[in-house]
Amino acid sequence: MTATTVPTVLTARALLLDMDGTLVNSDAVVERIWRRWAERHGLDGDEVMKVVHGRQGYASMALLLPGRPMEQNHADNARMLAEETADMDGVVAIPGAPEFLASLRGLPHALVTSADVPLSTARMAAAGLGLPDVRITAESVGASKPDPEGFLKGAAELGVAPADCVVLEDSGAGIEAGRAAGMRVLGVGPRAGLHRPDVLVRDLTQVRVEAVAGGSGGIRLYVG
Repeated sequence: MTATTVPTVLTARALLLDMDGTLVNSDAVVERIWRRWAERHGLDGDEVMKVVHGRQGYASMALLLPGRPMEQNHADNARMLAEETADMDGVVAIPGAPEFLASLRGLPHALVTSADVPLSTARMAAAGLGLPDVRITAESVGASKPDPEGFLKGAAELGVAPADCVVLEDSGAGIEAGRAAGMRVLGVGPRAGLHRPDVLVRDLTQVRVEAVAGGSGGIRLYVG
């Protein structure tokens, strides 16, 4: 699937926004941290990078080292989160993200990220982006994407039915989670194009948002 060139209009009552790869380009640090981890464990770095985007670290480790006890994955994940939070080199906003977030002021939206509070706060700040008032982070859920728990919690926090939400995502795990939650998915960037989202854009410069007139609480997304 390639980025949409035909203008598309999606309507929703709330938007649920992934962070890494959707609002923030953190690929440089994710590559550094995970390739080091792969080398320590004798794994192929390219294969590891196919798995890790969108998931919490412990969930990626469980897939990559299936025989390892989960307590080791959780301990390793905590160390890696600390490494990632200390490394903001190369973290920048996805093109169009500042303007897109500004256009959401006053409209129902939430951040739904596999990062924890310290990491999400640091990365959004490093990218020069403000944090949405409603945030679902690693601490908020018991299951990582591709489980739909995070998106369902985001919808519940906003008081909006899942079917009335549009998810913005870049990763296969995130797109799968959005679908499992019964939501439409707007894919952002080339990674998303591998996983058949409902609509695909190159970046957020191709998305415009406005409130539906009449005070109904609706949101229109103009894509393309």
